[in-house]
Amino acid sequence: MSKYLVIVESPAKAKTIRKYLGPDYKITASMGHIRDLPQSHLGVDIKNDFEPMYITITGKNALIKSLKEDAADVEKVFLATDPDREGEAISWHLSHILKIDPQTDCRITFNEITKNAVVHAVRQPRHINMDLVDAQQARRVLDRIVGYEISPVLWRKVRKGLSAGRVQSVATRIICDRETEIENFVAEEYWSIETQFRKEDGIVFSARFHGKNGKKAEIKNKAETDEILALMAKSEFAVVQVKKSEKKRNPAPPFITSTLQQEASRKLGFSTQRTMMIAQQLYEGVELGSEGAVGLITYMRTDSVRISDEAVSEARAYIGQRFGKEYLPDKPRHFKGKKSSQDAHEAVRPTYIDRDPESLKSFLTAEQYKLYKLVWDRFLACQMEAAVFDTMSVEIEGAPKADSTAEGKKTILNFRASGSKLLFKGFMALYIEGRDEDEEDSSQILPSLEKGELLFLIKTDPAQHFTEPPPRYTEATLVKALEEKGIGRPSTYAPTIGTIITRGYVERNKKQLFPTDLGKIVNQFMVANFTDIVNVNFTAEMEDNLDKVEEGSIQWKELLRNFYMPFNETVKKAETINRIEIPVEMSDVVCDKCGRTMVIKVGRFGKFLACPGFPECKNTKPFLDEAGVKCPKCEGKVVYRKTKRGRKYLGCENYPKCDFMTWDMPSDKVCPKCSSFLTQKTKGNIITYKCANESCDYLEEEQKSGAAKASASKAKGKKAAKKAAEKETADPEKLLNE
Repeated sequence: MSKYLVIVESPAKAKTIRKYLGPDYKITASMGHIRDLPQSHLGVDIKNDFEPMYITITGKNALIKSLKEDAADVEKVFLATDPDREGEAISWHLSHILKIDPQTDCRITFNEITKNAVVHAVRQPRHINMDLVDAQQARRVLDRIVGYEISPVLWRKVRKGLSAGRVQSVATRIICDRETEIENFVAEEYWSIETQFRKEDGIVFSARFHGKNGKKAEIKNKAETDEILALMAKSEFAVVQVKKSEKKRNPAPPFITSTLQQEASRKLGFSTQRTMMIAQQLYEGVELGSEGAVGLITYMRTDSVRISDEAVSEARAYIGQRFGKEYLPDKPRHFKGKKSSQDAHEAVRPTYIDRDPESLKSFLTAEQYKLYKLVWDRFLACQMEAAVFDTMSVEIEGAPKADSTAEGKKTILNFRASGSKLLFKGFMALYIEGRDEDEEDSSQILPSLEKGELLFLIKTDPAQHFTEPPPRYTEATLVKALEEKGIGRPSTYAPTIGTIITRGYVERNKKQLFPTDLGKIVNQFMVANFTDIVNVNFTAEMEDNLDKVEEGSIQWKELLRNFYMPFNETVKKAETINRIEIPVEMSDVVCDKCGRTMVIKVGRFGKFLACPGFPECKNTKPFLDEAGVKCPKCEGKVVYRKTKRGRKYLGCENYPKCDFMTWDMPSDKVCPKCSSFLTQKTKGNIITYKCANESCDYLEEEQKSGAAKASASKAKGKKAAKKAAEKETADPEKLLNE
């Protein structure tokens, strides 16, 4: 019989640590929370100083009975839930259920699931940290009050079924505000002039027009461009300044929760929720054959870039052995976190640096491998030597020729060229940080140039441009914005984004986040009536106060009292406004039961068609968002569909009779071979157009700017085309359940 009982949150975690503690320890899982506020009502006794009314979560009775039986058979119970506020609260609820005094040494935590960390934790138990518990309770009660008191107002004043939240409403506002910026943006024209100069020895390089008479000048229209081109034709050119330098580029710090989510979105295309789900699997343990379950990364909810001395030493030893001493800095790298970081845990890193991704690839799913490689590469790179570049910037002047007019003699034209050459890869031999937007690498390797050297202008390339609006948020850039503005904390980014998408306030399309019409209406209502709730500064200040509860400097119920009085007055005021009438969007579909023209409505799962004769006629139909092209298989209408996870694809309106589908979006181009529509996919600066007809092999590519086609028509052969079609085609019924 075991002497000790260790309760963790998940079976996977239990399986991993079981082998570390031996037969004296029984390991079991609570399966997350066992108590929570009720779903059916507010569950907070406001009159009794905001006392929460916790109940056993539905379906947990059998589990609780089993935990009580296990606890009765052992000498001591250790509560080993996750090392954060949520985990502390789960341990506190367990102590209540199992009648364990929370002030006894019953709580153990570990940032990584390794034998040393687990054994060390068991040898140094502590009492439950009630400041952490109270911070979680304060957040839970705050969110419950906001959601359960504003949502009914939304039901009565806007539409039934809507909801609001303390953090989700701010996130929705940020996205709506960006959309307003885009809609109100007025593009302004500007021009650039790229040039090519030739040295006397025949070597050619590129430069760009910078200004006149030593001052930077922006070219606003074609007339100004033509004037500069005319001056260039009458000028002679020479190098007036050459600057050479050696620049170092240091590696990025190891991952914290937000940067892991951002980089996984950029490089892997993972949503924030998927990233955290896979990271949880890697943290809790993955089966490595005969070795059993092994935790591969440290705890993934952290805002600290701190690394343990032991991990740094292991990384440096590995770098020296694998890459060589030249890749190892003289001293270990230490990174400075933000002032607001709690620094409760280390950065996200591999638990064992010698377990490189390739050695584990056969044991991991494709997604686990990709994310583990990202974490492993980033951590190892952060302790490697800087990359070294040889950089050169050149200034060129165009002065009027001796025989030019007097007017031309007054103007000196200025051009600039820059280039760089990688001298030493350093950390870039392993890892390069991703970017939020696709950017062309405009760097070039310049030839040897000297001050006073004469140059010959051989080509000018004037180009018209227009200023562009700010880009829409992606999940990566939204997480970055939430973190910078102090909205939410590491554990809240993913669920917040998931919530606003599930609610139908925001849609994800080609990685970009768009506010829906419903999201805009709800946001307008919230901005007009609940200014503080959707105020970024107010919400950030509330997050700071929650941190102070965790630190023990503010009592959690005092925080609630200070919040509730003004909030309650705002709710009462909102109840007095007139109901907002949402414009009805008409469709061209006739109700087959009563003959009325059906309207488009939005429900929990998106748009649908409804008969306006409700409640007399309750007919509803799925809403088919037409793509404006015909199915290459049956000539039916092609419509946009979504998987349960929100991924968009094209399908036929005649499904299941017709199984046509493709992940690629439609273009306005028609296949010159079979007249079907062409789909389009963008990667970097290249747009690939492919025939939607799987039996046709037509394919073309062009530059993103639309200037020149990289290849006109690439016939892949019937066998290759069939293979590609099979890869792109799947069962639509499976997609709906994906």
